[in-house]
Amino acid sequence: MAGVTLNTVRKTYQGGVEAVKGVSFAVPDGAFCVLVGPSGCGKSTLLRMVAGLERITSGEIAIGDRIVNEIEPAERDIAMVFQNYALYPHMSVYDNIAYGLKNRKTPKDEIDRRVREAAKILAIEPLLDRKPRQLSGGQRQRVAMGRAIVRKPQVFLFDEPLSNLDAKLRVQMRVEIKKLQKAFGITAIYVTHDQVEAMTMSDILVVMNGGEVEQIGTPSEIYRHPATRFVATFIGSPPMNLIPGEMMADGHVRAGEAQFRLPPHPFAPGRAVEVGLRPEDIVLGQSENAFPLKVDFLEELGATQLVYGRLNGAQLIAQVPSGSVAEAGGTLSFGIAAERLHIFDPATGRRAV
Repeated sequence: MAGVTLNTVRKTYQGGVEAVKGVSFAVPDGAFCVLVGPSGCGKSTLLRMVAGLERITSGEIAIGDRIVNEIEPAERDIAMVFQNYALYPHMSVYDNIAYGLKNRKTPKDEIDRRVREAAKILAIEPLLDRKPRQLSGGQRQRVAMGRAIVRKPQVFLFDEPLSNLDAKLRVQMRVEIKKLQKAFGITAIYVTHDQVEAMTMSDILVVMNGGEVEQIGTPSEIYRHPATRFVATFIGSPPMNLIPGEMMADGHVRAGEAQFRLPPHPFAPGRAVEVGLRPEDIVLGQSENAFPLKVDFLEELGATQLVYGRLNGAQLIAQVPSGSVAEAGGTLSFGIAAERLHIFDPATGRRAV
Protein backbone atom coordinates (compact mmCIF):
# COMPACT_ATOMS: atom_id res chain seq x y z
CA MET A 1 0.00 0.00 0.00
CA ALA A 2 0.98 3.66 -0.25
CA GLY A 3 -0.05 7.05 1.09
CA VAL A 4 -1.74 9.76 -0.99
CA THR A 5 -0.81 13.45 -0.93
CA LEU A 6 -2.72 16.34 -2.50
CA ASN A 7 -0.97 19.70 -2.79
CA THR A 8 -3.09 22.78 -3.70
CA VAL A 9 -5.18 20.76 -6.17
CA ARG A 10 -7.59 22.80 -8.29
CA LYS A 11 -10.21 21.94 -10.89
CA THR A 12 -11.69 24.66 -13.09
CA TYR A 13 -14.20 23.79 -15.80
CA GLN A 14 -14.90 25.66 -19.01
CA GLY A 15 -16.58 28.95 -18.26
CA GLY A 16 -14.48 29.50 -15.13
CA VAL A 17 -16.50 27.28 -12.77
CA GLU A 18 -14.07 26.28 -9.99
CA ALA A 19 -15.18 22.92 -8.59
CA VAL A 20 -12.12 22.30 -6.37
CA LYS A 21 -10.26 25.29 -4.88
CA GLY A 22 -6.71 24.54 -3.86
CA VAL A 23 -7.23 21.46 -1.69
CA SER A 24 -4.28 20.06 0.27
CA PHE A 25 -4.16 17.07 2.64
CA ALA A 26 -2.28 13.80 3.13
CA VAL A 27 -3.58 10.26 3.69
CA PRO A 28 -0.91 8.11 5.41
CA ASP A 29 -0.25 4.55 4.28
CA GLY A 30 -2.96 2.27 5.69
CA ALA A 31 -5.34 5.07 6.73
CA PHE A 32 -9.06 5.30 5.93
CA CYS A 33 -9.85 8.84 4.79
CA VAL A 34 -13.46 9.93 4.23
CA LEU A 35 -14.41 12.98 2.15
CA VAL A 36 -17.81 14.23 3.31
CA GLY A 37 -19.95 17.19 2.32
CA PRO A 38 -23.18 18.18 0.62
CA SER A 39 -23.92 17.46 -3.04
CA GLY A 40 -21.84 19.65 -5.35
CA CYS A 41 -19.08 20.35 -2.81
CA GLY A 42 -16.35 18.83 -5.03
CA LYS A 43 -15.67 15.59 -3.17
CA SER A 44 -16.41 13.23 -6.09
CA THR A 45 -14.47 15.48 -8.49
CA LEU A 46 -11.51 15.29 -6.12
CA LEU A 47 -11.74 11.50 -5.95
CA ARG A 48 -11.91 11.26 -9.75
CA MET A 49 -8.76 13.41 -10.02
CA VAL A 50 -6.92 11.00 -7.69
CA ALA A 51 -8.14 8.16 -9.92
CA GLY A 52 -7.05 9.97 -13.09
CA LEU A 53 -10.59 10.13 -14.48
CA GLU A 54 -10.51 13.96 -14.30
CA ARG A 55 -7.51 16.07 -15.26
CA ILE A 56 -6.40 18.52 -12.58
CA THR A 57 -6.12 22.21 -13.51
CA SER A 58 -3.20 22.87 -11.16
CA GLY A 59 -1.45 21.40 -8.14
CA GLU A 60 0.01 17.94 -7.54
CA ILE A 61 -1.29 14.50 -6.59
CA ALA A 62 1.18 11.89 -5.36
CA ILE A 63 0.59 8.19 -4.70
CA GLY A 64 3.50 7.00 -2.61
CA ASP A 65 6.59 8.83 -3.87
CA ARG A 66 5.26 9.20 -7.41
CA ILE A 67 3.57 12.33 -8.82
CA VAL A 68 0.68 10.95 -10.88
CA ASN A 69 -0.67 14.12 -12.57
CA GLU A 70 0.22 12.87 -16.06
CA ILE A 71 -0.05 9.13 -15.42
CA GLU A 72 -2.97 7.24 -16.97
CA PRO A 73 -5.58 5.72 -14.62
CA ALA A 74 -4.56 2.15 -15.46
CA GLU A 75 -0.97 2.90 -14.45
CA ARG A 76 -1.77 4.50 -11.06
CA ASP A 77 -2.18 1.17 -9.25
CA ILE A 78 -5.53 2.11 -7.73
CA ALA A 79 -8.87 0.28 -7.53
CA MET A 80 -12.17 2.13 -7.59
CA VAL A 81 -15.52 0.92 -6.22
CA PHE A 82 -18.44 2.83 -7.73
CA GLN A 83 -21.94 3.47 -6.41
CA ASN A 84 -23.46 1.51 -9.34
CA TYR A 85 -20.99 -1.43 -8.86
CA ALA A 86 -20.04 -1.39 -12.60
CA LEU A 87 -20.33 -5.18 -12.96
CA TYR A 88 -20.45 -6.89 -16.35
CA PRO A 89 -23.99 -8.32 -16.61
CA HIS A 90 -23.07 -11.14 -19.03
CA MET A 91 -20.23 -12.46 -16.85
CA SER A 92 -20.44 -14.72 -13.81
CA VAL A 93 -19.40 -13.45 -10.40
CA TYR A 94 -16.16 -15.43 -10.75
CA ASP A 95 -15.35 -13.80 -14.11
CA ASN A 96 -16.25 -10.32 -12.84
CA ILE A 97 -13.82 -10.68 -9.97
CA ALA A 98 -11.13 -12.21 -12.18
CA TYR A 99 -11.50 -9.70 -15.06
CA GLY A 100 -8.72 -7.31 -14.05
CA LEU A 101 -6.30 -10.13 -13.34
CA LYS A 102 -6.96 -11.71 -16.75
CA ASN A 103 -6.23 -8.38 -18.43
CA ARG A 104 -2.88 -8.31 -16.63
CA LYS A 105 -2.09 -11.79 -17.94
CA THR A 106 -1.92 -13.21 -14.41
CA PRO A 107 -1.40 -17.02 -14.44
CA LYS A 108 -4.66 -19.01 -14.27
CA ASP A 109 -3.82 -20.81 -11.03
CA GLU A 110 -2.95 -17.49 -9.37
CA ILE A 111 -6.23 -15.97 -10.60
CA ASP A 112 -8.19 -18.89 -9.21
CA ARG A 113 -6.43 -18.71 -5.85
CA ARG A 114 -7.01 -14.97 -5.47
CA VAL A 115 -10.65 -15.09 -6.60
CA ARG A 116 -11.53 -17.91 -4.22
CA GLU A 117 -9.63 -16.28 -1.36
CA ALA A 118 -11.52 -13.00 -1.87
CA ALA A 119 -14.85 -14.84 -2.20
CA LYS A 120 -14.21 -16.60 1.10
CA ILE A 121 -13.38 -13.35 2.89
CA LEU A 122 -16.51 -11.69 1.49
CA ALA A 123 -18.77 -14.73 2.08
CA ILE A 124 -19.78 -14.99 -1.58
CA GLU A 125 -18.31 -18.45 -2.38
CA PRO A 126 -21.74 -19.95 -3.20
CA LEU A 127 -22.39 -17.11 -5.68
CA LEU A 128 -19.39 -17.52 -7.97
CA ASP A 129 -21.40 -19.12 -10.81
CA ARG A 130 -24.25 -16.60 -10.71
CA LYS A 131 -24.77 -13.55 -12.93
CA PRO A 132 -25.12 -10.06 -11.38
CA ARG A 133 -28.88 -9.97 -12.10
CA GLN A 134 -29.30 -12.94 -9.74
CA LEU A 135 -27.75 -11.06 -6.82
CA SER A 136 -29.10 -8.66 -4.20
CA GLY A 137 -27.67 -5.15 -3.85
CA GLY A 138 -25.46 -6.17 -0.96
CA GLN A 139 -24.14 -9.20 -2.85
CA ARG A 140 -23.31 -7.06 -5.88
CA GLN A 141 -21.43 -4.66 -3.60
CA ARG A 142 -19.38 -7.58 -2.26
CA VAL A 143 -18.53 -8.67 -5.81
CA ALA A 144 -17.35 -5.14 -6.63
CA MET A 145 -15.23 -5.21 -3.47
CA GLY A 146 -13.83 -8.62 -4.44
CA ARG A 147 -12.82 -7.35 -7.87
CA ALA A 148 -10.87 -4.55 -6.17
CA ILE A 149 -9.27 -6.74 -3.49
CA VAL A 150 -7.84 -9.37 -5.86
CA ARG A 151 -5.83 -6.73 -7.70
CA LYS A 152 -3.96 -5.78 -4.50
CA PRO A 153 -3.68 -2.09 -5.50
CA GLN A 154 -1.80 0.58 -3.56
CA VAL A 155 -4.94 2.64 -2.94
CA PHE A 156 -8.69 1.92 -2.84
CA LEU A 157 -11.11 4.65 -3.91
CA PHE A 158 -14.81 4.42 -2.98
CA ASP A 159 -17.37 6.73 -4.62
CA GLU A 160 -20.55 6.56 -2.47
CA PRO A 161 -20.55 2.75 -2.73
CA LEU A 162 -23.45 2.20 -0.30
CA SER A 163 -25.90 4.84 -1.53
CA ASN A 164 -28.05 2.30 -3.42
CA LEU A 165 -28.54 0.02 -0.41
CA ASP A 166 -31.31 0.09 2.19
CA ALA A 167 -30.55 1.51 5.65
CA LYS A 168 -30.01 -1.84 7.41
CA LEU A 169 -27.69 -3.16 4.71
CA ARG A 170 -25.73 0.11 4.66
CA VAL A 171 -24.88 -0.37 8.34
CA GLN A 172 -23.82 -3.98 7.74
CA MET A 173 -21.70 -3.16 4.69
CA ARG A 174 -19.91 -0.20 6.26
CA VAL A 175 -18.86 -2.46 9.13
CA GLU A 176 -17.61 -5.08 6.64
CA ILE A 177 -15.69 -2.52 4.56
CA LYS A 178 -14.01 -1.11 7.66
CA LYS A 179 -13.09 -4.61 8.90
CA LEU A 180 -11.57 -5.47 5.51
CA GLN A 181 -9.64 -2.19 5.44
CA LYS A 182 -8.13 -2.88 8.85
CA ALA A 183 -7.41 -6.55 8.11
CA PHE A 184 -5.55 -5.79 4.86
CA GLY A 185 -3.95 -2.47 5.91
CA ILE A 186 -5.66 -0.81 2.94
CA THR A 187 -5.09 2.86 2.14
CA ALA A 188 -8.57 4.11 1.29
CA ILE A 189 -10.27 7.34 0.24
CA TYR A 190 -14.04 7.14 0.59
CA VAL A 191 -16.60 9.69 -0.61
CA THR A 192 -20.01 10.06 1.02
CA HIS A 193 -22.60 12.73 1.77
CA ASP A 194 -23.79 10.70 4.79
CA GLN A 195 -22.19 12.19 7.90
CA VAL A 196 -23.00 9.13 10.06
CA GLU A 197 -21.14 6.94 7.54
CA ALA A 198 -18.27 9.43 7.57
CA MET A 199 -18.02 9.52 11.37
CA THR A 200 -18.16 5.74 11.87
CA MET A 201 -15.72 4.71 9.13
CA SER A 202 -12.96 7.30 9.02
CA ASP A 203 -9.55 7.57 10.60
CA ILE A 204 -9.18 10.94 8.87
CA LEU A 205 -12.25 13.03 8.12
CA VAL A 206 -12.14 15.77 5.46
CA VAL A 207 -15.21 18.03 5.54
CA MET A 208 -15.75 19.86 2.23
CA ASN A 209 -18.02 22.74 1.27
CA GLY A 210 -18.11 24.76 -1.95
CA GLY A 211 -14.96 23.16 -3.37
CA GLU A 212 -12.88 23.90 -0.26
CA VAL A 213 -11.81 21.98 2.81
CA GLU A 214 -13.58 23.31 5.90
CA GLN A 215 -11.77 21.06 8.39
CA ILE A 216 -9.52 17.98 8.58
CA GLY A 217 -9.14 15.80 11.66
CA THR A 218 -10.29 12.69 13.45
CA PRO A 219 -14.07 12.23 13.74
CA SER A 220 -13.88 12.99 17.48
CA GLU A 221 -11.84 16.19 16.98
CA ILE A 222 -14.22 17.49 14.32
CA TYR A 223 -17.33 16.62 16.32
CA ARG A 224 -16.12 18.13 19.58
CA HIS A 225 -14.22 21.11 18.13
CA PRO A 226 -15.82 22.14 14.81
CA ALA A 227 -13.75 24.86 13.14
CA THR A 228 -16.70 26.56 11.42
CA ARG A 229 -20.45 26.92 11.82
CA PHE A 230 -20.86 24.84 8.62
CA VAL A 231 -18.97 21.90 10.16
CA ALA A 232 -20.86 22.34 13.44
CA THR A 233 -24.25 21.99 11.74
CA PHE A 234 -23.24 19.42 9.09
CA ILE A 235 -21.54 16.91 11.40
CA GLY A 236 -23.91 15.54 14.01
CA SER A 237 -27.46 14.20 14.00
CA PRO A 238 -29.42 16.07 15.19
CA PRO A 239 -27.23 19.03 14.21
CA MET A 240 -25.73 21.53 16.62
CA ASN A 241 -28.05 24.33 17.71
CA LEU A 242 -26.83 27.83 16.80
CA ILE A 243 -28.38 30.59 18.93
CA PRO A 244 -27.72 34.32 18.32
CA GLY A 245 -26.26 36.09 21.35
CA GLU A 246 -24.46 39.19 22.60
CA MET A 247 -21.43 39.52 24.87
CA MET A 248 -22.08 41.20 28.22
CA ALA A 249 -19.76 43.24 30.42
CA ASP A 250 -19.44 40.43 32.98
CA GLY A 251 -18.13 37.99 30.33
CA HIS A 252 -21.39 36.11 29.90
CA VAL A 253 -23.31 35.74 26.64
CA ARG A 254 -26.94 36.83 26.63
CA ALA A 255 -29.24 34.86 24.31
CA GLY A 256 -32.82 35.90 24.94
CA GLU A 257 -33.84 34.51 28.33
CA ALA A 258 -30.58 32.60 28.68
CA GLN A 259 -27.24 33.80 29.99
CA PHE A 260 -24.27 31.53 29.35
CA ARG A 261 -21.05 31.65 31.34
CA LEU A 262 -18.03 31.11 29.09
CA PRO A 263 -14.47 29.94 29.64
CA PRO A 264 -11.89 32.78 29.41
CA HIS A 265 -12.23 34.67 26.11
CA PRO A 266 -11.05 37.91 24.40
CA PHE A 267 -14.46 39.31 23.41
CA ALA A 268 -15.54 42.88 24.13
CA PRO A 269 -19.01 43.66 25.54
CA GLY A 270 -21.66 44.20 22.90
CA ARG A 271 -20.09 41.88 20.34
CA ALA A 272 -22.56 39.68 18.44
CA VAL A 273 -21.79 35.96 18.56
CA GLU A 274 -23.49 32.64 17.87
CA VAL A 275 -23.69 30.11 20.68
CA GLY A 276 -23.41 26.46 19.63
CA LEU A 277 -25.04 23.75 21.77
CA ARG A 278 -24.97 20.04 20.89
CA PRO A 279 -28.44 18.55 21.57
CA GLU A 280 -27.02 15.74 23.74
CA ASP A 281 -25.06 18.26 25.88
CA ILE A 282 -28.25 20.05 26.95
CA VAL A 283 -29.39 18.54 30.27
CA LEU A 284 -32.88 18.70 31.73
CA GLY A 285 -32.86 20.34 35.17
CA GLN A 286 -29.12 21.18 35.22
CA SER A 287 -28.41 24.36 37.20
CA GLU A 288 -25.25 25.49 35.33
CA ASN A 289 -26.12 27.93 32.55
CA ALA A 290 -29.81 27.20 33.18
CA PHE A 291 -32.49 28.56 30.86
CA PRO A 292 -36.25 28.05 30.42
CA LEU A 293 -37.58 26.34 27.30
CA LYS A 294 -41.20 26.07 26.24
CA VAL A 295 -41.63 22.61 24.71
CA ASP A 296 -43.20 22.98 21.25
CA PHE A 297 -42.82 19.41 20.02
CA LEU A 298 -41.49 16.00 21.04
CA GLU A 299 -39.99 13.22 18.93
CA GLU A 300 -39.74 9.75 20.48
CA LEU A 301 -36.71 7.79 19.23
CA GLY A 302 -36.86 4.79 21.55
CA ALA A 303 -33.84 5.23 23.81
CA THR A 304 -34.00 9.04 23.58
CA GLN A 305 -36.41 11.91 23.00
CA LEU A 306 -35.86 15.07 20.98
CA VAL A 307 -37.35 18.13 22.64
CA TYR A 308 -38.03 21.08 20.32
CA GLY A 309 -38.40 24.69 21.46
CA ARG A 310 -37.18 28.19 20.64
CA LEU A 311 -34.49 30.31 22.27
CA ASN A 312 -33.85 33.93 21.25
CA GLY A 313 -35.79 33.40 18.01
CA ALA A 314 -33.88 30.28 16.91
CA GLN A 315 -34.98 26.64 17.04
CA LEU A 316 -33.35 24.61 19.79
CA ILE A 317 -33.31 20.80 20.03
CA ALA A 318 -32.38 18.97 23.22
CA GLN A 319 -31.76 15.21 23.26
CA VAL A 320 -32.81 13.63 26.55
CA PRO A 321 -33.45 10.06 27.80
CA SER A 322 -36.77 8.60 26.69
CA GLY A 323 -39.59 9.42 29.08
CA SER A 324 -37.89 12.53 30.50
CA VAL A 325 -40.59 14.83 29.05
CA ALA A 326 -44.21 13.74 29.20
CA GLU A 327 -45.89 16.15 26.78
CA ALA A 328 -45.48 19.32 24.75
CA GLY A 329 -46.80 22.68 25.88
CA GLY A 330 -45.05 23.12 29.23
CA THR A 331 -41.95 25.16 30.11
CA LEU A 332 -38.97 23.26 31.51
CA SER A 333 -35.54 24.25 32.78
CA PHE A 334 -32.50 23.04 30.86
CA GLY A 335 -28.81 23.75 31.32
CA ILE A 336 -25.40 23.09 29.77
CA ALA A 337 -21.86 22.96 31.15
CA ALA A 338 -19.69 25.92 30.14
CA GLU A 339 -17.02 23.66 28.61
CA ARG A 340 -19.64 22.20 26.25
CA LEU A 341 -20.45 25.57 24.67
CA HIS A 342 -19.13 26.57 21.23
CA ILE A 343 -18.87 30.22 20.18
CA PHE A 344 -18.80 31.28 16.51
CA ASP A 345 -18.23 34.63 14.82
CA PRO A 346 -21.40 35.29 12.78
CA ALA A 347 -19.46 37.52 10.36
CA THR A 348 -16.83 34.94 9.35
CA GLY A 349 -18.51 31.70 10.40
CA ARG A 350 -15.27 30.67 12.17
CA ARG A 351 -15.07 29.19 15.65
CA ALA A 352 -14.02 31.71 18.27
CA VAL A 353 -14.09 29.58 21.45
